[in-house]
Amino acid sequence: MRIAALLLSEPQHLSAEQILASLRTSGARVSKATVYNTLNLFASRGLIRQLSVDGSRAWFDSNIDAHYHFHDLASGALIDVPLPEVEFRRLPPTPPGTEVEGIDLIIRLRRKPS
Repeated sequence: MRIAALLLSEPQHLSAEQILASLRTSGARVSKATVYNTLNLFASRGLIRQLSVDGSRAWFDSNIDAHYHFHDLASGALIDVPLPEVEFRRLPPTPPGTEVEGIDLIIRLRRKPS
């Protein structure tokens, strides 16, 4: 319940490590395995989305509406990008017997040189 309250309180992107640290700071005695198992259960039930951003850790997104992301490389922050803000004019043909189920897009940002 505490994991759900933390992650689902507002649209946000958190890693399992951030959730674990926040829970422990608030006095909860919880294991890393419990956090991961709970997050994986929430994702499998469609309550949250699991994101792979840079290969170093999984992020969990409480906004399950279809959207894309900006990833600020300096801060690590993820920022939602609404679907209408991105336009795909053409996709490659899918292999025989398959169809597109969805598109994950992460736009990486860095500061412009001064």
